[in-house]
Amino acid sequence: MIPLVLVHGFMGGSDQWEPQSPLKNAVPLIAVDLPGFGKNAHLTPINSIEELARWVLNELRDQGVERFLLLGHSMGGMVVQEMIRQAPDRIARLVLYSTGALGLLPGRFEPIETSMQRAKDDGAKATARRISATWFLHRENANAYPACAAIAECSSPNAIQAGLEAMRDWSGVDFLSSIRAPTLIIWGDQDRTYPWPQIQTLWQSVPESSLAVVPGCAHAVHLEEPKLFNCLVRRFISENAGMS
Repeated sequence: MIPLVLVHGFMGGSDQWEPQSPLKNAVPLIAVDLPGFGKNAHLTPINSIEELARWVLNELRDQGVERFLLLGHSMGGMVVQEMIRQAPDRIARLVLYSTGALGLLPGRFEPIETSMQRAKDDGAKATARRISATWFLHRENANAYPACAAIAECSSPNAIQAGLEAMRDWSGVDFLSSIRAPTLIIWGDQDRTYPWPQIQTLWQSVPESSLAVVPGCAHAVHLEEPKLFNCLVRRFISENAGMS
């Protein structure tokens, strides 16, 4: 059975996927920590989506994982779009979750350049807590916010700048129509980071895609409604004839 690889977003980490552990009953899970974030906060950050994708592909190959299902959240959704561009034959199915094909996000809660300057002014931990709050419908009052913010606080200052630079300088719009893997797009209808036009572009441009819109959720559907999120993912991956 091929595994499902989980790629976290900006200031995320592998521990953020703990509510997805029930999916292990359906498929092996591999949750990565990108350089500079989570358990890999000690590694030198990478300021390119293309190079982040190459890093994940190499890490999986080093683990002996050649073919896999792939899910990416937010910035991680950009990374997985690059992964399937670089290695289309290795990826059986794709989940694009709360993400888009433009790194320079129109309609984001604040411009990326503003985030970069505020991160320098406020420091890594304050930035982590402030931005993490925007991922939840109820911001700091969300039940999952403290644990999510604690993971974000692991991000190194250099990784914060590198991640913002990577997103700012990337676009995958021209590649969307060449994605051939069956693709599920998941989006919370109150997402402050990725507004509907970005999701609509994915849905209308990826040839074999389906869309799940989760009402009453913001950017962290997998933490706000984990049971529903897991159900959507489990149903999608169970349709994959290449799992065994």
